[in-house]
Amino acid sequence: MKSKKIALITGASGNLGQAVVKKFISSGYDVIGIVHKKSSLPDTLKEYYSEFELDLRDQEVCEQTIQNIIENKGSIDVAVLTAGGFAMGSIMHSKASDIYTQYQLNFETAYNIARPVFTQMIQQNYGRIFFIGSRPGFDVAQGKGLTAYALTKSLLYRLSELLNAEANEKNIVSSVITISTIDTPQNRKSMPKANFATWVKPEEIAEIISFYASEQAAAIREPVIKIYNQS
Repeated sequence: MKSKKIALITGASGNLGQAVVKKFISSGYDVIGIVHKKSSLPDTLKEYYSEFELDLRDQEVCEQTIQNIIENKGSIDVAVLTAGGFAMGSIMHSKASDIYTQYQLNFETAYNIARPVFTQMIQQNYGRIFFIGSRPGFDVAQGKGLTAYALTKSLLYRLSELLNAEANEKNIVSSVITISTIDTPQNRKSMPKANFATWVKPEEIAEIISFYASEQAAAIREPVIKIYNQS
């Protein structure tokens, strides 16, 4: 009999992914990370953490990996899909190929995991799925100059709505975490004159996701969770 809930985190080696992994481990979960390169978690956490390196754009590999996890762990209770990519570019400078690249990074990487995870959650009548959206993907006015990124992130909102419609009257909730700017070393380097105090820290995002996945939030069915801080 399974003693712990299982959380699956994609992009687990990234800034946000590592914060989410650490938070769910501290909340008593066994955590499975999916990465494109090996993460650098402290050895003290690895008792509660296992990791798969795979290309999230490969649907067949994703489906087989999820099936293997379910056979080994029994279920997946929470999925937090942090993997994705970013690109600047106005409509005048965004070719169809640019949009397709962002589609692969932001939509395929989420859909190829969400689909088999959601199928399993339907069977067990329980689960929480969290997509990582963005303010430009949610608010078209914020997408100026970010055509490919904003378009592909916007698809996650429609996907989440479809999952919630499919799971109507079941104990399954899909939510999109809508973030302004995350306070990461990379963002600080690219925007050195910005007011970092208005940004959102990865640890703050992880705390909020953990709450919405918890029993305390079991009655909440919030499809869009906005985390903007002061920006």
